[in-house]
Amino acid sequence: MNRKAGLGVLGLATLLASCSVGPKYSKPSVPAAPQYSEQPPASFKEAQGWKTARPSDAAIRGKWWELFGDAQLNALEEQVEPANQSLKVAEANFETARAAIKYNHSFLYPTVTAGASITSNRISGNTAAGFQGRQYGNFILPISVSYDADLWGRIRHSITAAKEQFQASAADLENVKLELQTDLAVDYFEARSLDAEKQLLDDTVVAYARALRLTQDRYEGGLASKVEVAQAQTQLEQTQAQDIDTGVARAEYQHAIAVLIGKTPEEFALPYKPLKEEPPVIPVGLPSQLLERRPDIAAAERQVAAANEQIGIAKAAFFPDLLISATGGFQGGSIVNWLTWPSRYWSVGPQMLETVFDAGRRRAQVESTVATYDGTVANYRQTALSAFQEVEDNLSTLRILEQESAKQHEATLAAENSLQLSMNRYKGGLVTYLEVVTAQSTALTNERTDVDLLRRRMDASVLLIKALGGGWDTSKLPKG
Repeated sequence: MNRKAGLGVLGLATLLASCSVGPKYSKPSVPAAPQYSEQPPASFKEAQGWKTARPSDAAIRGKWWELFGDAQLNALEEQVEPANQSLKVAEANFETARAAIKYNHSFLYPTVTAGASITSNRISGNTAAGFQGRQYGNFILPISVSYDADLWGRIRHSITAAKEQFQASAADLENVKLELQTDLAVDYFEARSLDAEKQLLDDTVVAYARALRLTQDRYEGGLASKVEVAQAQTQLEQTQAQDIDTGVARAEYQHAIAVLIGKTPEEFALPYKPLKEEPPVIPVGLPSQLLERRPDIAAAERQVAAANEQIGIAKAAFFPDLLISATGGFQGGSIVNWLTWPSRYWSVGPQMLETVFDAGRRRAQVESTVATYDGTVANYRQTALSAFQEVEDNLSTLRILEQESAKQHEATLAAENSLQLSMNRYKGGLVTYLEVVTAQSTALTNERTDVDLLRRRMDASVLLIKALGGGWDTSKLPKG
């Protein structure tokens, strides 16, 4: 092939390389009842009447746990990212996805190989006349260049798909990080609520011990029966057992926190600190923002984009593949003339390959990639729907629990007042100790419910922050 023809082939390949088959990507719509729409609902249903955070510096940011104003929680959360082993797995997947971009990008450039071979040869003595027993050497130094012209965008689709998978992996990493940080916060508040419950039970045990001494004194003075002493004894020991039992769950949460920050349970001890603070006010924002703030939604959307590129790759297989290759080097019969100018050789030319018949294999591949794409779209929409549900669930939980907590506090005050009245009546000899036992049980149940409601409100606050994306947004995705 002469030089003009070679340049012509390269020019044609460059022109055709601008072609690309396959569908253009457009972001799928999300479901907004009663039908699909390009826009999600205008507001969250359960956010009506929700308090707006003021000032604006209370907005959710990357370190969302700082909203709770707890230095101990802040210190623990800072240890998750550098030490958690589950997060390191996600980080490794992220780096693998980054390397895949470089791998696919390399196919845009020619592949160059070089090598050398030296062989000594002897022809059989029983071969054609004139060559029997002849010996000769063969010294070869070849350099080969091959280039896939990527006429129909197969390589470019692969690069784009790798970039989108890389972005999906980045979002997955952020989602794993958010999951772990949320788990730690929930476990932390669970442990602190058990500390509050233990404090309540400790105080109750002290009060019940005083009541038992009072009953024993009255019994010794002939003012109470042995049954009343037994009732007071039973109430005290039962409460002591409940007090001890809080240690079981508390130890489990402490162990879970240790693992989340990359330590063995033996290495970590969570200081005792009863839960007393009220949950913070959490800025909710708009449903439309949720699509940009949730890393799992972003990951699902990037998977859709990557699946779209796979359709283009599958369709490119229906078109011919142009491979341009060149080989040159030196070949000689001895080391003396191996690298001399007359020993040079070369070969260059294009090769066009087209599959004529494959019994429907390529068509089946296209159908498979289209079905996969449809599946990723459905997964994206379902992820968005689940995100809306999680926000609505936790908004309603917080709103209802706040109302319940206010009523419960009133009930607790009434139960404590009833207990005090019953104790006074018992001291005055107007009632038996059974009334006191009943009042004690009612008061303790209400006080423990108070503690539990605060725990549930704190947990719902953490889960609402998680449902809102934890201060993350799609602008933090790598460009690839």
